[in-house]
Amino acid sequence: MKQTNTSETNTAPAPTTAHRGIGAERPSRRTLDGHTRPCEDCGAVNWNLDISRGEITCGDCGLVVEENVPDPGAEWTNRDNGEDRSRVGRPMTYTLADKGLNTTIDVRDLNTGIASRHGMSSQARRDWRRRRVIDERSKTRKSRERNLVKANQFIRDRSGLPAPLQEEAARLYRRLSGEGFVTGRSIAGVTAACTYLVARQEELPRQIPDIAGAFDITEKDLSRLIRQVSRRLNMHKITGPDEYFDKFISDLGLEPSIRTPLDELWSTIKPHDDVWQGKKPMGVAAALIYKASNETGSPRTQSEVCAVANVSEVTLRGLLRLFDDLLEKIRTYQNLQ
Repeated sequence: MKQTNTSETNTAPAPTTAHRGIGAERPSRRTLDGHTRPCEDCGAVNWNLDISRGEITCGDCGLVVEENVPDPGAEWTNRDNGEDRSRVGRPMTYTLADKGLNTTIDVRDLNTGIASRHGMSSQARRDWRRRRVIDERSKTRKSRERNLVKANQFIRDRSGLPAPLQEEAARLYRRLSGEGFVTGRSIAGVTAACTYLVARQEELPRQIPDIAGAFDITEKDLSRLIRQVSRRLNMHKITGPDEYFDKFISDLGLEPSIRTPLDELWSTIKPHDDVWQGKKPMGVAAALIYKASNETGSPRTQSEVCAVANVSEVTLRGLLRLFDDLLEKIRTYQNLQ
């Protein structure tokens, strides 16, 4: 291996989250196809693709891990006098079973108005519709291809993730399918687990009850599949309460200015992990938001906060008592100093 400093790189932008408050910077996590694990030298996950050199390098230490990478972009060699220089179609995507590389007969071209403008008769339209059905069936003749079509449809329609994260979830599912993990398991369950893990990895956490409801599976089955998939793909990660702040604030309709007192409260309680560690992170986030909203003059009821966080009011009140006792001890200690 050799090291180099790359000045010009062409990388896909990493998915971003909502505003996380002043001074709260999240670490860079830029992955490429085939390179999702940390760097062997520095441990960072910040891979850069230099198209001009055909190299994949670590953005932190400059370690070159792959050379002579084929250029996946369009070929812009134009040998005629036309204005359109592109000679290829759209880029590959994991959200389609064929990665978007196959030619398809678009059903919109067979509608009455468009077909009439092309001079097609009604008999020709019927013939082409039949050819379109035969073409679609021929592409999904294998069971694995049908499996991918259904799984990708689940991810596109039910995950609620941004397009880059849908791509990552579809890539994980394709990998699990190739390794035989999906055999004997629910397609909806495995796609839901991939959706949950991708969102958690990119610090856009989704709650298990919400994903289970969207994919129409039980919370117990989803939790079991999340554990199995995370062990297989080595995607273990502990979700902190602060990762739920933005989502709960938005769901409760609170002003963004609440982040300042909320972050101050969290910075006070966070070092005392013996108090909140082991508790549900959604419950801890809900208790902190409830206290901050009451202190800033925009209170929310316990039932409203619990409905958003999917925790019981008993859990919320128990956490509030713990935090009140902790804050009282901190104030007493500071007064003695």
